[in-house]
Amino acid sequence: MADDDALLPLPLDAALPEAAAVDDDALTAEAAEAVQKGWSEATHRAYDEDWKKFTAWCAEHGRTPMPATGATLASFVTHLTRTTDLSPASIERVLGSIQGRHRAADLATNAKAARMVIKGHRREWAQAGGRRKRARAITTADLRAMLATRPENTLAHLRDRALVLLGYAMLARRSELAGLDVADLSFTEDGLEVFIATSKTDRDSRGALVQVTYGTHRLTCAVRTARAYTDALAAAGITSGPLLRGVDRHGRPAGTPETLIRGSGRMSGDGINRVVKAMAADAGLEGVSAHSLRSGPATAAARRGVDRSEIAAQGRWAESSTAINAYIRPAKGWEHNMLRKLDL
Repeated sequence: MADDDALLPLPLDAALPEAAAVDDDALTAEAAEAVQKGWSEATHRAYDEDWKKFTAWCAEHGRTPMPATGATLASFVTHLTRTTDLSPASIERVLGSIQGRHRAADLATNAKAARMVIKGHRREWAQAGGRRKRARAITTADLRAMLATRPENTLAHLRDRALVLLGYAMLARRSELAGLDVADLSFTEDGLEVFIATSKTDRDSRGALVQVTYGTHRLTCAVRTARAYTDALAAAGITSGPLLRGVDRHGRPAGTPETLIRGSGRMSGDGINRVVKAMAADAGLEGVSAHSLRSGPATAAARRGVDRSEIAAQGRWAESSTAINAYIRPAKGWEHNMLRKLDL
């Protein structure tokens, strides 16, 4: 046979060489790693938090988290609809996180009952106006009252004041605050530049630079407070890594060999929310959460006539975003209410 004959196609009835037994639906190790890198760090943290909440609930109720039965999934989802203010979409994400853990372990889940619970929750959510109870849009007076509850220059009090002031000045999401590192803060003559590596609307993690100007009053100046806090961290030997950290009962920052708190020390979004709620409660304020740090300045700025584009830029909303209307419309509604033009 000539060498060229080896290049001719095989007859249709010719036996093909037996293929090695490979699962065509399984990713290679390299592909699995590449897929994991496609998710942002914030997304990984959110999924980890979802799994921790699920396993904690299972432990409390004597259920097995993996493999989880359909009844367990439905019962946990019902628990979320009754005890939290999570939207149907957020609960869908939690359920997806749990199913993702099972798929990674090559375990199947039956989520039909759980999805029926979510379907009912979506109907109730729509009947209630399609939105959760809104966090209070705190005013500057509210902010001062909260800051006054943490008057000392201990590391814990400095952290709490820096957390609240940075959140308010940046119109920050709690996930953005949780993701900040010490290196993300740059102090300049004009104030402070904060680099947000990734956020909810920054799917490609391009990052955003937020400028924070000096405040007129020392108590409400985010720049001076952030400087005092980072100086305190440096005095404790921390000049890199997570910015907002846990602090143990001896006043030592988490993430160091000496601390009683293990791990990297980085505060979670839930941890940040707890700090904000605690400060508000100490100040006698109701309905305040971490989201108040975002809604408060947006609403206050709208009332003072700040252009929508400026509010959107500081809060990292797209100018075409409808989400920002939730803060601007209530403010404008009072100013331009038609009843003001009637002789009542």
